[in-house]
Amino acid sequence: MKIEQIYTGCLAQGAYYIESNGEVAIIDPLREVDHYIELAASRGAKIKYILETHFHADFVSGHLTLSKKTGAPIIYGPAANPDFDAIVAEDNQEFKLGKIKIKVLHTPGHTMESSTYLVIDEEGKKHAIFSGDTLFLGDVGRPDLAQKAAHMTQEELAATLFKSLRTKIMTLPDETIIYPGHGAGSACGKNMSKETIGSIGEEKKTNYALRSDMTEEEFVKEVTDGLAPPPAYFPMNVMMNKMGYQDIDEVLKTGKQAMTANEFEEAANATEAVMLDVRTQGEFAVGHVPNSIFIGLNGDFAPWVGALIKDVKQPILLIVGEDQLEEAITRLSRVGFDHIIGYLKDSIDGWKTAGKEVGIVNSIPADTFSKEMNNGKLSIIDVRKPSEFASEHVIDALSNPLNTINDHLKEILSEGTNYVHCAGGYRSMIAISILKSRGIHNLIDVQGGFSAIKETTVPVTAYVCPSTL
Repeated sequence: MKIEQIYTGCLAQGAYYIESNGEVAIIDPLREVDHYIELAASRGAKIKYILETHFHADFVSGHLTLSKKTGAPIIYGPAANPDFDAIVAEDNQEFKLGKIKIKVLHTPGHTMESSTYLVIDEEGKKHAIFSGDTLFLGDVGRPDLAQKAAHMTQEELAATLFKSLRTKIMTLPDETIIYPGHGAGSACGKNMSKETIGSIGEEKKTNYALRSDMTEEEFVKEVTDGLAPPPAYFPMNVMMNKMGYQDIDEVLKTGKQAMTANEFEEAANATEAVMLDVRTQGEFAVGHVPNSIFIGLNGDFAPWVGALIKDVKQPILLIVGEDQLEEAITRLSRVGFDHIIGYLKDSIDGWKTAGKEVGIVNSIPADTFSKEMNNGKLSIIDVRKPSEFASEHVIDALSNPLNTINDHLKEILSEGTNYVHCAGGYRSMIAISILKSRGIHNLIDVQGGFSAIKETTVPVTAYVCPSTL
């Protein structure tokens, strides 16, 4: 038996390849599926099953494309109701894969169709579970994403999850390996570990939600406490996973249409497309297309696109180097943004050559910012998360988190200068690009963000451990 975790850092997502005696099962595949097909072919194996743990909210799965290319059936657990041909398994139903078995454990709570897949090895041992978003390392799936579809409150879903964990998962042998659907950085939980493989026994010792003395009431309170609002694109991804979507090959074909500067400008005006600049923050600062939005590929690209652009049907025009064009389109499509209508040929150089106006961002080192602080009180905008701000911040700074910056434009000074920073420089450049597109230009970016500011004499508040907030 071979098990391979195929982890994608930008989504903090784990897909899985399971092989036994020449037969393969793929669990929660990503949108681009050729890798799974090539991996099986290289080993002389055939993909027999495509297993989905639930209807994902944070990414578009590759189940439909993979099934179309391989003929393998798609399998869901009980309560799933996809709009395409699939096997909706019964609780405890087993599927033979070579010399092993994969058993369906219905574990509702994160969503009502959520299921965990238990691998039973050649000797009949309960070897591993693929827990999707039911159980993470250090956390459990948030119970607030499927309230509308389930006609239940988040508290009712949390109570359902409590029962699933204690009757289906915590009863498994301690040595059973856990392969979760996500790790730290995913919005599907709030306290996930950076580790991506664990065990039942270890989680019983360390996971707050699996305490043996925990009551259902305590579980519901702790699991629902402090949940940040889910990104706006999540329900749209669920519908794509449930109803179907366009093959990524078609998305790539459309997105790879090169446009001259004039064509690009005309398309932006005609379609009201978002002009999305995915280069580095340094490149954006020294020259960009006016009114374009920066979200660089070198950071948490897909989650920020989803959080800030929100509508997966929004037309997008890309500003990107040709060497990163396919990567940009692929990463957008992973979270359902398929309406990429083209890209600017020769990137910003093509724009400059055409004699078009070029925008810049005033950006200064933290040392220069420190000297400016010595000359008098400044307007400082901190775009980090509220928890980061509460932990430690520049004295007298304004907290204006990036994900809600459009809701607080009136708080930004219209006269004078606003100094903008985040933790390291990525989010502040996103924020500045958004503010400039809204007509706010009296902005200066502090390079290196709070990490660099702390190395200067700029006064900051006393540090408070985030876990105590």
